[in-house]
Amino acid sequence: MKQILRWVGILLIASLLAVVALPFLIDTNQFRPKLEAELSKALAREVTVGDLKLAILSGGVTADEISVADDPAYSRGPFVHTRSLTLGVDIWPLIFSRQLRVTRLTLDQPQIELIQSAAGDWNFSSLAAGSKSSGAPAAPSGQKLDLSVKLVKITNGRLSFAQQNSHAKARVLESVNVEVDGFSAGSVFPFRLSGRIAGGGDLQLNGRAGPINLGSAAETPAKVTVKLSGFDLAAAGVENGTGLAGLLGINGIAAANGKTLFLNGTLTAEKLKLAKNGSPAREPVAFDFTLQHDMHRNAGVLRRGEVHIGSATASLTGTYAAHGESTSVQMNFAGTRMPVPQLAAMLPAFGIVLPAGSSLEGGTAHADLSLAGPVEALVTDGSLGLDNTRLSGFDLGNKMASIEKLAGIKTGPNTEIQSLAATLHMAPEGSTVQDIKFVAPALGELSGAGTVSPAHALDFKMRASVHTGNAVMTMIGAKSDAGVPFTIEGTAENPIFRPDVKGMVEGRLQSIGKGFLGRKH
Repeated sequence: MKQILRWVGILLIASLLAVVALPFLIDTNQFRPKLEAELSKALAREVTVGDLKLAILSGGVTADEISVADDPAYSRGPFVHTRSLTLGVDIWPLIFSRQLRVTRLTLDQPQIELIQSAAGDWNFSSLAAGSKSSGAPAAPSGQKLDLSVKLVKITNGRLSFAQQNSHAKARVLESVNVEVDGFSAGSVFPFRLSGRIAGGGDLQLNGRAGPINLGSAAETPAKVTVKLSGFDLAAAGVENGTGLAGLLGINGIAAANGKTLFLNGTLTAEKLKLAKNGSPAREPVAFDFTLQHDMHRNAGVLRRGEVHIGSATASLTGTYAAHGESTSVQMNFAGTRMPVPQLAAMLPAFGIVLPAGSSLEGGTAHADLSLAGPVEALVTDGSLGLDNTRLSGFDLGNKMASIEKLAGIKTGPNTEIQSLAATLHMAPEGSTVQDIKFVAPALGELSGAGTVSPAHALDFKMRASVHTGNAVMTMIGAKSDAGVPFTIEGTAENPIFRPDVKGMVEGRLQSIGKGFLGRKH
């Protein structure tokens, strides 16, 4: 028994010594030219692999670094560069027949530069497109290489997304982790990706891709679930002079057939700001959408869009197209019977303010708007309306004290609005409001038009209908149904109402002139 134990001990020690000695007995660098050649051939790019070392206990081969050249039409620098590459290999074929069979591939902390041209093509489109123009070295004869990779991993990587010949800041995805199971260029394979967007936001993709399009890798079909959370628009550099800000999240399903991307899901936005002079909205916004995106033209169609602001619902559909650093849109926004208090929480996002200390209560709103132009200089046209709402906390009677005396109208601390309708033109240089029709039980009817500057300065010419006779109006000879002209100046926060005496006199003179001309002589 002791003899057996002794021989077992000797065998164990011998085996351990063999395992320790194998890295010194097998020169894994003999496979480096073959590995570089095969990878260069497969990727159609020149691939450089650093010093190879055998880690026998973990069943792997490590390389100090690896570099994959970029398409020379995009960059002279590397497309991928990493300081650590680990290849999982089958040990016994390596020991007994000197065959390097790669089963796992792990890139640690790689930096990957993704560049899109003005035509919509990507620098990775030519990956695996054939080695004719790759400058890849020819594979030396000798050792056999089996590149059937069961698992591909990227850990703690960095992806940079940039536009070719653009001064815009590149978008960066950090702390990227990717796992691809059963990778094969000729079949469908599952993958998982997670990463953090520089400036704020987490991204997760989970789905299947393949077979790889050998003519253009960017056109490889895929279907994935998308989860984006905490994406900070301003910190990520999306603002680009538009004033856009807020925290976004997306849950959806994306499918690409190589040329078109279909995305269906829900977008949520908190603290949303949509104008340069705006401030964060007080209500979150949810947006259910169906999008069809042309991956080559970098343009698309928003086929379905449902905007939810609390219980208020509206539709948003149209088209968009990216042109270099700018994106143009042609959209339509429409909604009926939308609760006013819910919408009022969104007014700050558009840079629209109410008189200081006031708020909108109750009632419904309707809107039919078109949005056109580059997002940094968007132009909005259409109609807006309110029904059966109240401007609480705004003493219109006090503001219109002098006009009250002329028009004979009575008001209180709150303004009850039976209806309000107007046509609107909003542009970076300011807003124009036309065809105002304002009906309030205590005031009668107000009509007119005017402008609002980006600094909220008001310049309106209005007219208040007269319901009752008034001594002052009678003294100047105005008819009771002629209306009292007045102006609104000051700012949206502090509007100033003044009777338009000049307008009243001119109106009276016109009336006298018409009467004189109408007499029979």
